[in-house]
This record gives sequence, structure tokens and C-alpha cells, in this order.
Amino acid sequence: QVQLVESGGGLVQAGGSLRLSCAASGRTFSNYHAGWFRQAPGKDREFVAAINWSGSTPYYADSVKGRFTVSRDNAKNTMWLQMNSLKPEDSAVYYCTASSTMVAVRTGGSNYWGQGTQVTVSS
Repeated sequence: QVQLVESGGGLVQAGGSLRLSCAASGRTFSNYHAGWFRQAPGKDREFVAAINWSGSTPYYADSVKGRFTVSRDNAKNTMWLQMNSLKPEDSAVYYCTASSTMVAVRTGGSNYWGQGTQVTVSS
């Protein structure tokens, strides 16, 4: 089992920045690929970003490419999502997720999810 806890959400003006953290506990975090999803009210949960187990290979949704950066430090059992140039349409609950397969992470089929952290971007 891997337990995931997100933090760092909040209210920010358009154009601002936030940094989300995902702290992992339980099994060895470096055994898992990890990623971020988000869900806005009335919408489906959507893929945001993912990173492989070593942190060498990131993946991004087209909507956030060039603005968001995903990273991880396995020694700290933590993954981050640096969000810059935020837009009102980025407002959502952000979830971190982990799986032993990258396909599961990128498609939302992971077994392990955090509880989510709210990000609100005002215009």
C-alpha cells in the first residue's frame, strides 16, 4: 500500500503560481511512477502530468505544457507540481496518484490516490 497526501493548494490570481506537494508513505515510493490529475465541478477527472519512477521522464497534458513542471525526490518520498501562469480554467481539485505502470498513471487507472487539494484561480 502507498498512502498519498497532497498539500499546497489555495487561492491565487490569474498569472500567479502555486506549488503542490504529494507526500508518499508506506511502500517504497521509488517503486512507483506517479502523476497528477484534476477535477473541476461538473467535469470528468483529467490527466495533468506524470513522472516516471526515477524522475527522468515527465509527461504533460497539452493544456499545461510549458506552464506546469512535475518533479520528484525519492529520498524525500515527495512529488511536486509547480504551476505557473495560472488561468481560471486551471481551477479544480488536484489529486496525486501512483502506480507500478505508467499506463495506469496516465489513464487514471492507478490503485493509489490522495484525497485532493483545491486550487482556485481568480480572474
